[in-house]
Amino acid sequence: MALGPTTRRRQLGADLRRLREQKGLTLEEAGAAVGISKATLSRYETKEGTVKWPAVDALCRQYEATDEEREALVELAKGAKIQGWWRSLADPIPESMNLMLTLEDEVVREDHYACMYIPGLLQTRAYAEAVHRASEVRCEEREVQHMVDIRMKRQELLDREDPPHIWCVIDEAAVRRQVGGREVMREQLEHVLVMSLRPHITIQVLPFARGAHAAAVGSFAVLRGQASELDVVYVDILGGGLFMEKPQELERYRLAFQYLSAQALDFESTAGLIGRIAKEPR
Repeated sequence: MALGPTTRRRQLGADLRRLREQKGLTLEEAGAAVGISKATLSRYETKEGTVKWPAVDALCRQYEATDEEREALVELAKGAKIQGWWRSLADPIPESMNLMLTLEDEVVREDHYACMYIPGLLQTRAYAEAVHRASEVRCEEREVQHMVDIRMKRQELLDREDPPHIWCVIDEAAVRRQVGGREVMREQLEHVLVMSLRPHITIQVLPFARGAHAAAVGSFAVLRGQASELDVVYVDILGGGLFMEKPQELERYRLAFQYLSAQALDFESTAGLIGRIAKEPR
């Protein structure tokens, strides 16, 4: 999978920091050596904002990086400004969604735990419309349709030639919650079953019978990059989402997802439960 702009930027920051630390230089020493401030170099390393490739080239020479390393990092710096498809949309996109689209355009795997609704990547249009109308009660219908359009467009990553692996653990409450009415929910559950047949999509249901579990706080997703330092956690909150990338935060959510997957039904039992619920009279 080709690297997108956010992955490039995050990889560049991690590599610049690694090279500086290998050389034994402080931020102030390294910045002074190439004529940039300590604050600017810190921003480069913490993956915030834009970078100037000549500065990256100079830093690599100061760190005595190999020609191969230097050329690779300069290319990362040059490619970090490329923008994704959603930047051209006429209507504004909430900042949390903007970042989610940027990150999701580049992931190799996503681990989702969903306790309220079916995960967005697996939603039908009718189901997504019902979710947005309920969540954004003050939004005009045009705004609802705009957000649903983005969600449907976002699902195109599942049809890529080299799609990311999507692993979803869905709480039984989300499977049983009747969103949009009987027919909308039936169609949604049948769609989940069809999607579960794809080789790059794994779906498990966490049944009520399992009792307390590792993620009682709510839904989240772990977006995994090509290297572990590029991973990000997304946590649903009212009005948007919260992104976390500190190592201890990442490890906590990675471990929580492992526990949830271990507690959930196996794939065959999951399909059986969803199929039965889809056929239940409502």
